[in-house]
Amino acid sequence: MVRAGIVGASGYAGAELVRLLAGHPEVELTALTCRQDAGEPFDRIYPALTGWVDLVCDAYDAGRLADQTDVVFTALPHQLPMTLVPDLLARGLKVIDLSADFRFQDAAVYEAHYQPHTAAELLQRAVYGLSEVFAEQIRNADLIGNPGCYPTSVLLPLVPLIEADLIDTDLLIADAKSGVSGAGRGASLGTHYCSVNESFKAYKVAGHRHTPEMEAIMSRVAGRPVQLNFVPHLVPMTRGMETTIYTRPREGVTLERIAACLADSYRGKSFIRLRGAQPPDTLHVRGTNCCDIGYHLDGRTGRLVLMSAIDNLVKGAAGQAVQNMNIMLGLPETEGLQALPCPL
Repeated sequence: MVRAGIVGASGYAGAELVRLLAGHPEVELTALTCRQDAGEPFDRIYPALTGWVDLVCDAYDAGRLADQTDVVFTALPHQLPMTLVPDLLARGLKVIDLSADFRFQDAAVYEAHYQPHTAAELLQRAVYGLSEVFAEQIRNADLIGNPGCYPTSVLLPLVPLIEADLIDTDLLIADAKSGVSGAGRGASLGTHYCSVNESFKAYKVAGHRHTPEMEAIMSRVAGRPVQLNFVPHLVPMTRGMETTIYTRPREGVTLERIAACLADSYRGKSFIRLRGAQPPDTLHVRGTNCCDIGYHLDGRTGRLVLMSAIDNLVKGAAGQAVQNMNIMLGLPETEGLQALPCPL
């Protein structure tokens, strides 16, 4: 039995980790830390888990985590994990970080969009945890930089096509819509009920800091610099993310070849569901670790339209983190993530 701990368990991603790990047949959830809720029973913070989770949230203590756990999930805001992870690794723990602190190989790129990095020596050691793409590297890792929700929804449709050189990487436009839980549990005017109800808006146009994360991975796969026009939108729903990507196939590339490439790349990958021309729907992936991918070639404009839907808190955060843990520890990749979607 794997002993798991969560640092930052009271945030939305942390709570989703609690839910998934509490139901994982190969995991014993042994430690929860919450900076603001230390001393509180977890089921008082999230009553939905009453009867399932009886742990009390503790203040952070690296020594206690080392005694109680084998793997630690850090579900904290950017900048905090880089101060904790070096010590956790030194104590022999495996770490899966849900912030951006260990998603970049180049410290300069991270620092240009976040803040100075105090553990830059670990960036080459960390593996980017896009599970379906980098599974071989994840197997041998002890530090995972778990991808962001937007990058997961954009990269999963694009990476196989970029790797096979089937699309024009000079034309990449991603239009993504996220539920409000993607902004985290902290209160702010922009996510206040009165600000988001009956509202639909773009934000951080051409300036979202997930953009360099996506460009770094696409450039690595392509073997050359790749740029992306990325525009996120906030929609008035709690959870879910839909992304529509516009690009152009290389000359002579048919929709059948696009479909075959995606099918070959994701054959045997339980959480990737190819929908063909059927537009993916966030309702159909709610609460699951699935990414539904659709594709359509516009014969009039010659542009390829790729579509994806994920649950931003599961495949976009906690679910992919658990999937990465399974890969790291040699467990079946789907273990603890097999809950069926609700039909409605």
